[in-house]
Amino acid sequence: MREVCHLRVKPMNDKITANKVVTLAYTLRDDSGEIIDRSSDGSPLLYLHGAMNIVPGLEEQLEGVGKGETIKATVSPEKGYGPRVGEAQEVPRHLFPADAELAAGMQVVAHDDQGRQIPFFITGITEETITVDPNHPLAGETLHFEVTVEALRDATDEEIEHGHPHGPGGHHHH
Repeated sequence: MREVCHLRVKPMNDKITANKVVTLAYTLRDDSGEIIDRSSDGSPLLYLHGAMNIVPGLEEQLEGVGKGETIKATVSPEKGYGPRVGEAQEVPRHLFPADAELAAGMQVVAHDDQGRQIPFFITGITEETITVDPNHPLAGETLHFEVTVEALRDATDEEIEHGHPHGPGGHHHH
């Protein structure tokens, strides 16, 4: 008589759900089809699903997608980087530290009189002025993603606590 071995197999959840670390290859285009951004070969994007690591509209459309699947997702400004609010302004260069290495596209954080953070983006630099914009460069834009789910895994307790995925060998805060 043959002995029967009973194994308990934990069902694999190979779909994107909360607290999964997701590895994505992506291409992002604007309304005209121009490529705005893309992941590099060998450098995919890792994010923790449900932790607001990516724009909400893309995260919503990735819910339930499986490993190996490719989707096309259109994200409205309201579910992306928001509508444009306010306008760019020129401010005197001397308001920035003299040794600050500034560049167009850089995000900078100022503080108001109550100590609240005010993020803005540098859009232009001259010797006399810095042009700052309160809007993300993609604010007001409809985003067109093509995304392939390359890998999925359960997040560690530490990743869930920190709100982002950690790379190989863990994570070290700076």
